[in-house]
Amino acid sequence: MKVAVFSTKEYDREFLNTVNAQFGHDMCFFEVKLIPDTASLADGFPAVCAFVNDDLSAPVLHALHRQGTRLIALRSSGFNHVDLHCADKLGMTIVRVPAYSPHAVAEHALALILGLNRKTHRAFNRVREGNFSLDGLLGFDIRGKTVGVVGTGEIGHVFARIMHSLGCRILASDPDPDPEVRQFAHYVELDQLFRESDIISLHCPLIPQTRHLIDDNAVSQMKQGVMLINTSRGKVVDTQAIITGLKSRKIAYLGLDVYEEESDLFFSDLSQEIIDDDVFMRLLTFPNVLITGHQGFFTQEALTAIAQVTLSNIAAYENSSGEMHCVTTEHVS
Repeated sequence: MKVAVFSTKEYDREFLNTVNAQFGHDMCFFEVKLIPDTASLADGFPAVCAFVNDDLSAPVLHALHRQGTRLIALRSSGFNHVDLHCADKLGMTIVRVPAYSPHAVAEHALALILGLNRKTHRAFNRVREGNFSLDGLLGFDIRGKTVGVVGTGEIGHVFARIMHSLGCRILASDPDPDPEVRQFAHYVELDQLFRESDIISLHCPLIPQTRHLIDDNAVSQMKQGVMLINTSRGKVVDTQAIITGLKSRKIAYLGLDVYEEESDLFFSDLSQEIIDDDVFMRLLTFPNVLITGHQGFFTQEALTAIAQVTLSNIAAYENSSGEMHCVTTEHVS
């Protein structure tokens, strides 16, 4: 099948081309993001492959539909950037990668926790400068702490199990509790999770009910000195609210792999540019904030799985047979 692949980096092309040897799709790679101004590049392509920060709003979907596109293959699990109602009206099929390597993201959340706690990033810079002082690097034992896990899908499940294995007490919140997670965690209401958790890690999808789930009210309920980790979606967190929480010392540690306005920042080298996002730059001024650029998914195993499921979805659509992981309006109702 002829596929226009947007937002591609060298590693995307490498993994997609390797897996495509099994399928034989005709893929055309574009480094640019899919936005209204670039939608014309997909003219004549029956399928478009998009990533997390591509624009799949109604105007873009209408433009793609006029040009002959009928399939949108997301090489991600999140679909908050897709206007599903518009796609449904146009008769366009949306497919995604529901799971690739939950261990990749869960382990990255752990890396943020350990980095923030033991301040390894700061220690690394000190040692390189010949400074072996331990002042300001004091951490705490993870064992025995209460960890709140918001969202216990595949990634949240793996993360909760990892933290339980480290000797933590696990509190979980999810509208659809996992029976396996129940074996080692206590499902509680969010307000209790906020009150009792020393560490809170977010693993929920971005849907209307979770947008700005972490707001001023949520932060006010948290323990003084809480550690907050977000590896899910940027808009689950109200950035201004967590800045207020950092300034008041309510939030003592903040680890982010995602950011509300990341689409203009992440996955690009801006080291020679002036970043005009004042909110993001304010976050970088705090010594107790650790930010990575949406790299939680970035492992060999995950990229292989993403390529495999994405191209398998396209083949299933083309052949009208096989498993196809569709996203519909029911996912956001």
